[in-house]
Formats: sequence, structure tokens, C-alpha cells
Amino acid sequence: MKICIYGAGAIGGYLGVQLARAGADVSLVARGAHLAAMREHGLTLLAGEEKHTVYPRCTDNAAELGVQDYVIVTLKAHSITGVIEKMQPLLGPHTRIVTAVNGIPYWYFHKHGGDYENATLESIDPGGRQWRELGAERAIGCIVYPATEIEAPGVIRHVYGNNFPLGEPSGEISSDVQRLADFFVAAGLKAPVLDRIRDEIWLKLWGNVCFNPISALTHATLDVICTDPSTRALSRAIMVETQAIAETFGVKFRVDVERRIEGARKVGAHKTSMLQDLERGRPMEIDPLVTVVQEMGRLTRIPTPALDSVLAMVTQRARVAGLYDGVSSPSDPRALAVA
Repeated sequence: MKICIYGAGAIGGYLGVQLARAGADVSLVARGAHLAAMREHGLTLLAGEEKHTVYPRCTDNAAELGVQDYVIVTLKAHSITGVIEKMQPLLGPHTRIVTAVNGIPYWYFHKHGGDYENATLESIDPGGRQWRELGAERAIGCIVYPATEIEAPGVIRHVYGNNFPLGEPSGEISSDVQRLADFFVAAGLKAPVLDRIRDEIWLKLWGNVCFNPISALTHATLDVICTDPSTRALSRAIMVETQAIAETFGVKFRVDVERRIEGARKVGAHKTSMLQDLERGRPMEIDPLVTVVQEMGRLTRIPTPALDSVLAMVTQRARVAGLYDGVSSPSDPRALAVA
């Protein structure tokens, strides 16, 4: 099985080590000092007291790798449009693209049914390029739950978790998604195949849409956000707005708002990915985690006053810091394009 991990940072590196150890023909696309270290010394995973090093093909030029069975995209979601052309040599007639990214993926309305079937969202896929050039029909959904970090160039530290739920946009249990899930399991990962992958996407996004921007504005960790009465109330307000939007699209939440907040509180003094990006001077994932929910709210004509306020503030915060490279917040419901 030929698997390319495109964007082999912390999560991509973790997957790369596990899949290579299970016998997959793994290639990694990365850049900078991390790529140089992997080329020279291999890719090392530190997990508890265990240490594993593998030596997969590593490159910054996907054209060197040829057509793949699966391309697992572990880039930040706002970076995908910028590498569409570079990904093309990896794609053959049967290649599947696995979107292991945060937020709403580009293929969301593929096989969705209803009024928005085959629609694209400007905030996450400007001009519908990912839909057309990567192909919605190639997509397999993937939710990323593990926490990992790059401890040093070429060295990944696994913090906790190994769950990567998978699912076809159509909800079917295809041979492609089952084959990938089986290989994930052989690699020591959890990979349940879900017939309602969008429910799981929204369950994770439910927390990201509020905790991430609030943390970037306050520099507070999850335990503080979920304990302080004011930030907890603001989080709850955004989550209620988000739930109303998602349910309009047929999403079902398997926990309630309070349980979701409590789950985040129990994680402890954890810095969200958006706060980490802010502190490290990296572009923040505002559009795929927050703007897209606002856009979908405007499509369904559901007001989002709490989300609107926080989004305006965090976007301005990112612009002042030079860390915003996304699209402007879509203000017209007619901005939704049909592919």
C-alpha cells in the first residue's frame, strides 16, 4: 500500500512512523529543518518510554513520489489551497485523499443531499479549487484526536490518544475506507469507520469554534476557559449557536453542551492549537474553525451574535500580529458556490 503523508509535521509524523512500522510504503512531504533532519537521521517517535525510528522517503517535491493509493493531508487547513498543483503528481484514477485536518473539509457537501448538495464554502475553499482540482469524489473524512508535538527537527513526541475516526462522505462502508481502517488498526491506531462522519466532524469542531479563538484572545488554557464563569458562558453561547446551525444540516450531537465543555475542562492546562500558533508566530486556523461556521449560519439564516463578536476580535488580533492569511468573512449568503 502506497501512502503519502502531505504535511508531515507532528500528526503527520506520528502517522508516518506508525504506518511505516506496520509495513506501508510511506512517503512524507515536509519542508525546512524538519525535512533535513528526517533525510539525515530518519523520523523518530517518542511515546512514553518507547522510541522508534523509521526511514521513509522524505521530500519537498511530491513529483518525485509518483501516484499513491492514499494521500493523507495533515496540513493546516488554510494551507491546502496553496499546494493543490504540487499534489497533482500523487493523484491517479483510484487515489483517495484522506483529510486529516481540523474544521469543515472541502468535500463537506459531496454526497450530502438536500439543497446544498455539491456546494462549496468560500471560507475554506476559495473559488472551489480544492473541490475541482483535488476532487470531492476522492475524499475520505478523518478526524484527528491524538495530541503530538515536534520535540526537535525529525523527532515527534506523542502526548496522548490514537483515535482517527474515518468515513466516506456518502456514509457507505467502502472497500477503500475499510482497507485504510484495517491498516490503521494494524499500525496500533484506533480507526472506527463511521456511517455519519459529519457528526464526528462537528463534535470536534464544537469545541474548536469557541475554545480556540477565546484562548487566542485571553491566552488562557482550557481549564481556565471552562472554569471562569465569563469565558465558560461565552463558550456555551457560541456552542449553542453552532449546534443550531449544524442541526439544520442534519447533524446529530451525541453529547450535550455542558458535557462537551466539561470534557474540555478535564483536559487540564492545555493550550489550544490557535494559541500555540499565536505564540509561535504562525498563521492561525481562523477560517476553517470559526469563519466557516459563520458562513454556514448565514446560509441557514441563523443569527450568530456571540460567534460574530469573537470572530471579529480574533481576526483583528491575527491581522495586527501578521498571522492572518485567510479570506474575508463571507457576508452574502449567495457566496455559496455550486460546483
